[in-house]
Amino acid sequence: MQISMPLNYSGDIRRTVDQVVELEKVGLDTVWVAELYGFDGPTLMGYLAARTERVNIGSAILPLYSRTPTLIAQTAAGLDYLSGGRAVLGLGASGPQVIEGWHGVPYTRPLARTREVIEICRKVWAREAPLTHEGTVFTLPLPPEQGTGLGKPLKIINHPVRDRIPVFVASLGAKNVEMTAEIADGWLPHLFIPEKARDVWGDSLAAGRARRSADLGELQIAAGGMVAIGEGEETKRLLDFARPMIALYVGGMGARGKNFYNSVARRYGYEEAAERIQDLYLSGKKEEAAAAVPEEMVELTNLVGPESYVRERVEAFREAGVTHLNLIPFSDDPVALIEKVRGWL
Repeated sequence: MQISMPLNYSGDIRRTVDQVVELEKVGLDTVWVAELYGFDGPTLMGYLAARTERVNIGSAILPLYSRTPTLIAQTAAGLDYLSGGRAVLGLGASGPQVIEGWHGVPYTRPLARTREVIEICRKVWAREAPLTHEGTVFTLPLPPEQGTGLGKPLKIINHPVRDRIPVFVASLGAKNVEMTAEIADGWLPHLFIPEKARDVWGDSLAAGRARRSADLGELQIAAGGMVAIGEGEETKRLLDFARPMIALYVGGMGARGKNFYNSVARRYGYEEAAERIQDLYLSGKKEEAAAAVPEEMVELTNLVGPESYVRERVEAFREAGVTHLNLIPFSDDPVALIEKVRGWL
């Protein structure tokens, strides 16, 4: 099991990168860079490539709608070159609020778009022939009736360091998870509860794996949560720090009827809580929404408690198939904490 960590995208990013440099020394394997509607991901990833030597640098996530497939491929290939083969391309459809509200692009056919973007990226990196693609979302070169008729098949000028950069997909819905298990190198679920994962996603993962090419190897899974060590009341206090984030996703990351995280909470069995959290959050009552997150959900999506218990949580994630334990260290000395977890693995 590897250790990965999401980069804090809302604070002092340069200070966070300083921390990544130190975490790399004690065994951090991958750092994930978000984008949302903040700073763009690739700029931060390039900065990380310049500051680090060993850690893998992944996008989590690069939205599928904000760039053409070939630009996504170029970006991943450029980062892979600058980092010496340490790029990981994490892709996701995001959601209508961000894609249509921030980028002004119609949120249509997310599954077909995901599949075709991955197909095109792999063609670009392989450089086996000038790029052509005939799909239901993308056609390359552009047909004459849609443009000037002057488009021609091209190859990427540079030779990528690797012809197969790992592609992870952030997916939650049944069909999207099935497709992820079929065609992606890895899966990036969010709000992952290892004890409930098989019930929620087991059928989708099995169906996708049944069609998976042997060339892809085993599906990698990056999941985890906040990690902190504490006893008694300290554990509850630490877990309370995770409540606002869960409330944000379950309550505010999407509209009613179109919030993927809210749907996952319901599939976990928290139907009433998910509805109440969303009602409160969308009414502007964010603190009340955080308080409404079920204690069990907070506990099971994170790794917080006495050291012996945290070790049990690590094993629970391992038994659920997690290959990249994705941790947010919450400690006065996060480097020492990650070093401790590394020792358990």
